[in-house]
Amino acid sequence: MRKKKDIFISPTDGELAIDEVVDSLVAFTKKDMESSYRLIIGSDSKSGKITKAQILPFITAIVIHRKGKGGRYYWQKKRVEKIGSMRDKIYMETLLSIQLAEKLVPQFTQRLNGQRCQVEIHIDVGDHGPTREMLKEVVGMVNGNGFKAKTKPSSFGASTIADKHT
Repeated sequence: MRKKKDIFISPTDGELAIDEVVDSLVAFTKKDMESSYRLIIGSDSKSGKITKAQILPFITAIVIHRKGKGGRYYWQKKRVEKIGSMRDKIYMETLLSIQLAEKLVPQFTQRLNGQRCQVEIHIDVGDHGPTREMLKEVVGMVNGNGFKAKTKPSSFGASTIADKHT
C-alpha cells in the first residue's frame, strides 16, 4: 500500500511511488538511447518572510531532460516543521534534494545497467538577493555529497519546476 508521503505526481503518468518513478525514467531514456540525458533534482518552498518557527510545504522535483528534445518531471510535496529562518529553509530545500538523489540515483543507474547519466542538484540560490551569502555553503553541501550543483539562473529544477507547485 502506498503512503501518501511517498507519492510523486507526474503530469504525464499521474500518482507514482518512487519505484514507479524509476520505471518511468528508465522507459523515457530507453525510447532514445542515442540522446544525452540529465537527471535533475531540485526543491523549493513557499516564499515569503519567515517570522517565527513554522510548518512549510516543500516541493521536490525530479526532472529527466533529454538534451535538445524536452523531458519529463515528477514532484512531491512534504511539510516540514520548525523552519525558523531563511537559512533553515534553504538548507532544508538542499537537504531534501540530496536525500532524494541518494535514494533515486543508485536505483536509476542499476536499472540502466550501470550506465550513468549526468546528475544535477538545482538549488534555489543565486549571486543576487538574500540567498547570496549562503551560496558557497549549500553548493559545498551538494558537491560534498558527490553531486553537481546548479544555482540561479541555471537552477530551473528548483526555481521554476518545483516553484510551480509551491
